[in-house]
Amino acid sequence: MAKNSSRRWLQEHFADTYVKQAQQAGYRSRAVFKILELQEKDRLFKPGMTVVDLGASPGGWAQVVVKLLGKKGKLIALDLLPMEPLNNVEFILGDFNDDAVLEQVMNTLGDTQPDWVISDMAPNISGIDSVDQPRSMALAELALDFALSVLKPSGGFLVKAFQGEGFEFFLTSVRKNFKEVFIRKPKASRDRSREVYILAKGKK
Repeated sequence: MAKNSSRRWLQEHFADTYVKQAQQAGYRSRAVFKILELQEKDRLFKPGMTVVDLGASPGGWAQVVVKLLGKKGKLIALDLLPMEPLNNVEFILGDFNDDAVLEQVMNTLGDTQPDWVISDMAPNISGIDSVDQPRSMALAELALDFALSVLKPSGGFLVKAFQGEGFEFFLTSVRKNFKEVFIRKPKASRDRSREVYILAKGKK
């Protein structure tokens, strides 16, 4: 990322009201407000569900979701980067591309088919669109392939994607495999960002 864009990002980040609110409320990231808004609007998570959280670190989404699942629920979180422990969250450190890491996720699930696979994965941004867009879509495709292989019938899938090359093709793939598909742009997503969340319910 170029120095100017890095500086701009830092200035925006520390002036960001969602960052301040997250810090004041003890949340790990501003991304918490995205999942809270989606939960309020779409009622995704209920007590007793099993959820797999991809790209979980630093754990903002996990903080919210684990409370919604209650004591009988199960949350498995995965990331390349370490995450401070959270009660009732099973964290797996590793690359989602790595077969050994995927096997670890499958072993942790056991015979349980999750109700939801959620992914806030994003590549390290270089600032070069022709590089970043294919990388982000590749992560979304990986998350979809995983979701389709593990979700229970009628299960749900929530994934971050960036509008641009490959987005419409990916959206078509999601629509083929789920009964209801929505595109959501939470208020906490930065206005100039092409980031959206594809929300899919009812795995076919």
